[in-house]
Amino acid sequence: MKVYVNNIPFDILPGMTVKHLLISAGLLKEIGQGKRVFDKWENEIGLEGELTAGERIFVLSHQEEDR
Repeated sequence: MKVYVNNIPFDILPGMTVKHLLISAGLLKEIGQGKRVFDKWENEIGLEGELTAGERIFVLSHQEEDR
């Protein structure tokens, strides 16, 4: 199934978590550097959350959140 991180499409397997996706996208280390993960409604989401087809998540720094 296809999901999006910062508007870039990724194919993942059912049951994969946000953390799995960030590892695949090479973005997990950014979470350790202060960035956070948000859904398309700007709600912060956890790394253990399960993903659904077509879902869009965004990895943002504090400055990018305030735009």
